[in-house]
Amino acid sequence: MTLKTHDRYDYSAITERRDYSWPGGKRLAVHLCLNVEHFSFGEGLGNDYAAPHPQPNQRSFAWRDYGNRVGAWRLLELADAYELPYALLVNTELYSYCPQMVAAFSKRGDEIVGHGRTNAERQVDMSLDEERTCIQEAAAAIEKHEGKRPMGWLAPYISQTRASPDLLREAGFRYMMDWPLDDQPVWFRTRHGPILSIPYAHDLNDSFECVSRRTPSQLYCENLIDHFDEMLEESVRRPLVMSLVLHSFILGQPHRLRRFRQVIEHIVKQRERIWLTRAGDICRYVETLPPGTVPGS
Repeated sequence: MTLKTHDRYDYSAITERRDYSWPGGKRLAVHLCLNVEHFSFGEGLGNDYAAPHPQPNQRSFAWRDYGNRVGAWRLLELADAYELPYALLVNTELYSYCPQMVAAFSKRGDEIVGHGRTNAERQVDMSLDEERTCIQEAAAAIEKHEGKRPMGWLAPYISQTRASPDLLREAGFRYMMDWPLDDQPVWFRTRHGPILSIPYAHDLNDSFECVSRRTPSQLYCENLIDHFDEMLEESVRRPLVMSLVLHSFILGQPHRLRRFRQVIEHIVKQRERIWLTRAGDICRYVETLPPGTVPGS
């Protein structure tokens, strides 16, 4: 029996790979991804904290907008207080809606990552030409406002088509975070050359945990601490990447932020042992490693 395959990467056991370290001899890279999103009113999917409500579903729209008006600013203050680097995953329609919010993160040196035009649409619902246009328009909008092309991409709803890796590489993207296949970076094959897959938490994604699974904030944050401690211990044997995935309308809520601050305080106590970084810096470093070091290279 022959199963269908994506043909993007080959199987690789994490215990059988070449060893390497992160800059400064660090063994665990930790990066924070903050999702900021915008919707067309009365359209799109959106998350809802209760039973799905008919459009225009103003409560779901307003909940997301809370993240842009309030939550993102709280998480920016958190980052300033603990000297945290962010990768800001941006729906580019935010440049029209609230440019000062994106600019506040850009000003502090945070990386701007492509996250589509709006979360009112998904790539999987698009034709090939529509998806190519979406990716290229998002990249062009970031370049226009930031003065440089974005390196990385996460699809709205983490939703790819079969052609997405090809289209991303064609548009100049060097890494993506849509495939939860590993705790180390992995090179993917595309028609236009390799693109790096960087770990991005799906299992401990705050949206999945707090919205879909309804995990209490206390338990969610305990899980993050356990995840960090286990990875820090394992990283003695092999290099690893841990991501902290945040959404401004979820972790920007006061009761969740209160608990999440304890997670950050726990992690920064180990600042001398870990590489606290951004996804783009992980990509740049992996690109310098000898061929054959990272799976797929």
